Amino acid sequence: MEISLIKITGLALADAINPCVIAILTIVLVTILLQNPEKKKRVLYAGLAFTASIYIGYLFYGLILVQLFKTFAEVTRGFSFYLYKGLAIFAMILGALNIKDYFMYQPGGIATEMPMSMRPKVKLLIKKMTSPTGAFFIGILVTIFLLPCTIGPYIVATGLLSEIGLLQTIPWLLYYNLVFVIPMLIITFLIYFTYTTVEEVSGWKERNIRYLHLIAGILLFLVGFLLLIGWL
Repeated sequence: MEISLIKITGLALADAINPCVIAILTIVLVTILLQNPEKKKRVLYAGLAFTASIYIGYLFYGLILVQLFKTFAEVTRGFSFYLYKGLAIFAMILGALNIKDYFMYQPGGIATEMPMSMRPKVKLLIKKMTSPTGAFFIGILVTIFLLPCTIGPYIVATGLLSEIGLLQTIPWLLYYNLVFVIPMLIITFLIYFTYTTVEEVSGWKERNIRYLHLIAGILLFLVGFLLLIGWL
């Protein structure tokens, strides 16, 4: 099974536009801005620090997932074909759930958004943040809460990558996570370099949340379907 840029990019893009990641970043930036209303540069540093922590955290999770898949493959030798098809079907199911959220949106959707029960805990954690350094360390903790709504595409990607050597997966994981954090970087730079406010970004996310789910759903379903029929 050949790893291709199209497969990994498609999965990473679907992961990158996840609304819950954008929501968490805006909460982080609002918290820093409220504490430092005249120091916009601290918002820039906090956004970059938080993004870096997400990148490092997810890189670590990716290596763990790849190793888990490799261990599973060794235990079930000869079943890699079924694992591959299973990952394809899993991607299609995730895509269908996201597309469903476009037509019948409900906050905290299964496998598409952060569960409602977790949100107060995340907000409480973020409110303890007082600096860009704090944004970095709290970001590492927040990655745990983000997993329920972002782990799906990552599971598919790491499952595919487990077919190659562990060292060979590192460049792919670096690339996947770079694509994953691009929206966070864009939002951070927009707020710092333009007159865009955190509230405007948050409002845009709320107005377009169903479309974000639709785009992510189409990407996931398409990648899964093409994997299933052997076109990717």
